[in-house]
Amino acid sequence: MRAAQVSKLEGPESVEIVDLPEPKGYPGGVVIDVHAAGVAFPDVLMTRGLYQMKPELPFVVGGEVAGIVREAPADAHVAAGDRVVALTLLGNAMAEVAVAPTQMVFKLPDNVSLEAGAGILFNDLTVQFCLRKRGRLAEGETVLVHGAAGGIGTSTLRMAGALGAGRVIAVVSTEAKAEVARANGATDVVLADGWLAAVKELTGGRGVDIVLDPVGGDRFTDSIRSLASAGRLLVVGFTAGEIPTVKVNRLLLKNVEVIGAAWGEWVMTHPGYLTEQWDEVAPLLAAGKIAAPKPVLYPLERAAEAIASLDNRTATGKVVVTLR
Repeated sequence: MRAAQVSKLEGPESVEIVDLPEPKGYPGGVVIDVHAAGVAFPDVLMTRGLYQMKPELPFVVGGEVAGIVREAPADAHVAAGDRVVALTLLGNAMAEVAVAPTQMVFKLPDNVSLEAGAGILFNDLTVQFCLRKRGRLAEGETVLVHGAAGGIGTSTLRMAGALGAGRVIAVVSTEAKAEVARANGATDVVLADGWLAAVKELTGGRGVDIVLDPVGGDRFTDSIRSLASAGRLLVVGFTAGEIPTVKVNRLLLKNVEVIGAAWGEWVMTHPGYLTEQWDEVAPLLAAGKIAAPKPVLYPLERAAEAIASLDNRTATGKVVVTLR
């Protein structure tokens, strides 16, 4: 089978397309003929050995797939021929065949294409976790998201309204990215330059209830300033590279919170949580209440370029590598 492999930790440019033996099934594993694989920021970090999980070299990059079940355990909730999405854990996704644990494989609604399906699990379930579990989103609240034209950003724009938000404000760096944000459902869009003043004006000085921040960097303090009383700032990641710090007196003065939102850690320490999430998200996708993502597609031969687009922040929306 063809696969995108990392054999040296030199960043996305070190990804090579190789021929490998197909993986063997294992007890409790589902064998999937992969049609598409999602790209996420942890893939960038893993190509440099900077992610908290470090598979042994060489490894097949990627952690989420969409495809057709080839083989499943007799007692599994999926069977041969089913259209599914799945998490493969430590790599092993960007290959023509993958094996995933049964509890991390889910039937894909018929109205969602396999290419779009490959863009759902990491980002959409991260956002659902952020807004539901960590952000405690209440009906009608205002959500602001940084990096709104990226993968997590567009997922937030697509999902927040269906999860109860009354208003979703997108912060983007360019006018081109503003169009991406509007196309994905932003109620309001502001440019990063001067964003805090613009948000204060939009909200009549009140501020926002939730800030979802996958960017980090120098916007962090202003994100705290943008919060309404009892607002929550969700720390999702640091694609800007710099890990910010917070002076806790700012939290005391405004009765606001800074909350860590590490979906992967929660999933690994709370068995059954993935199924709980999918049980909410899948019906919303099937009913069209959450629009399926419209990913940017790259063929497997351009997997290195696909991963690099997240590294250099040129990606808009979810990036997906196609294999069939």
